[in-house]
Amino acid sequence: MAWFKRDKAPGAADKRVKVPEGLWTKCVSCKENLITKDLEKNLNVCPKCGHHYRIAARQRIDLLLDPGSFTEFDATMTSVDVLSFKDSKSYQERITAAVAKGGSRDAVICGEGKIEGLPLQLAVFDFSFMGGSMGSVVGEKITRAIERGVEKRTPVIVISASGGARMQESILSLMQMAKTSAALAKLKSEGLPFISILTDPTTGGVTASFAMLGDVNVAEPKALIGFAGPRVIEQTIRQKLPEGFQRAEYLLDHGMVDVIVERKDMRPTLSRLLSMFYRP
Repeated sequence: MAWFKRDKAPGAADKRVKVPEGLWTKCVSCKENLITKDLEKNLNVCPKCGHHYRIAARQRIDLLLDPGSFTEFDATMTSVDVLSFKDSKSYQERITAAVAKGGSRDAVICGEGKIEGLPLQLAVFDFSFMGGSMGSVVGEKITRAIERGVEKRTPVIVISASGGARMQESILSLMQMAKTSAALAKLKSEGLPFISILTDPTTGGVTASFAMLGDVNVAEPKALIGFAGPRVIEQTIRQKLPEGFQRAEYLLDHGMVDVIVERKDMRPTLSRLLSMFYRP
């Protein structure tokens, strides 16, 4: 092996090919290099190992609902810094930055639409907005969606992707756990179905309230689902957790999830579930 560095001849052209940024995506699971456009065409699911990447809330809406059937409600509802919370940034600064980043006014998008002609109320979390955290606006919008389901006699579907209750709102965010759960109890008493879809991640106060209360709990493959994180649990109980603990497959084996559905099969699966549980 040469121990010296060969100097490039004066005027010699650099023949290295520059790859356009974003052309390739390295799978976080199997480490395969994927063409980004191919990954996007595959609904952001790795064609090699099936890893389901997180996707935007509006993309989920487009994938699931009949074209042109979605009507959004409460789109302008925005969180307020009632407690004047501040750490490295003020809460209001974080809200402003999150709105500018993704366009949504908070961490959930709610509205009504149809799947194969069947009407429903839909709430979809936007994880890009402060980690999909649940504050007073998120709880209020989901509660209103459930109440519309009662009023209009339609099923309710919630697609969760959340780190849990929003710490900047303290007890105001924790109150949303009871509020959404109470609204679901009313929906159930009316004999109307609630389908909960658990995506990666569904954790904290969201898991401890409405997300696990579905008449049918549906999960995407390998989604992280739990209350406290695995590291917190291990440090608390001082034991090594089982392989795959808090993943969708583990919860399915232990009766916490009813079915695991790949993204490409989610719409036809929901269509079948709605036709089974709902009679307009």
